[in-house]
Amino acid sequence: MSFQNAIQVCFQKYIDFNGKAKRPEFWYWVAFCIAVSFGLNLFLPILGLVFSVLTFLPSISVGARRLHDVGMSGWWQLIGLTGIGLLVLIFFWIQKSK
Repeated sequence: MSFQNAIQVCFQKYIDFNGKAKRPEFWYWVAFCIAVSFGLNLFLPILGLVFSVLTFLPSISVGARRLHDVGMSGWWQLIGLTGIGLLVLIFFWIQKSK
C-alpha cells in the first residue's frame, strides 16, 4: 500500500470501525498526521488545531481497525488514556496480522 493510498483509505473509512487495517495503512496515517500537525503548528497553530480535530475520528477508526487486524477489540484504545497504556497500544499496533 502506498502512502497516498493509505491516506485516501483512512479518509474514506473515517467512520468505519469494522474491518482491518494492515500495518502500512496505520503507520502511514500516523506519519501523515504527525508531519502535517507539526508543520501547521509551527506556522499556523489555529490551522494545526483544526487539522487535529478533523483527523481525530479517522485516527480512532484506523486504530480500531488495526487492533482488529491483530485479533483484539478496538475498545483496547481506551487503555491509551492512561500514561503507560500508550506503550501497550504501540506494542499491539506493531504486531503482525493474524
